[in-house]
Amino acid sequence: MRGAAVAGLAAAALAVVAGPASAASAAPQQAAGARAAALIKTVNVAASEFKFVLSTKTAKRGVVIFKVKNVGRLSHDFEIDGRKTNLISPGKSATLRVVFLKKGAYPYKCTVPGHAAAGMKGVFTIT
Repeated sequence: MRGAAVAGLAAAALAVVAGPASAASAAPQQAAGARAAALIKTVNVAASEFKFVLSTKTAKRGVVIFKVKNVGRLSHDFEIDGRKTNLISPGKSATLRVVFLKKGAYPYKCTVPGHAAAGMKGVFTIT
């Protein structure tokens, strides 16, 4: 009986010690996940005649995912840093994933003839 009591106390002590240790080992994993999430930024882009409205015009270096929705009546595309969506029909969407390694100003535009000249352009900043 006494041996069972000692074994029970030992198991309880081990559970108390293992609990905080498990939480401590999970903290670095959570921090790593937060850092990875910080390197990915999603920017919603509404395209219409003749403008783009971005949910933000800045991001930190890393991966930026542009979710472009054509809310206009004409087809548009979205080009930035040498990457471009296909032509997006009215009411449709496209996603463009761009990796920005350097800080700076990155121009974006619609490449449909005449659209950028009419105002479908701007500058996205990487900090």
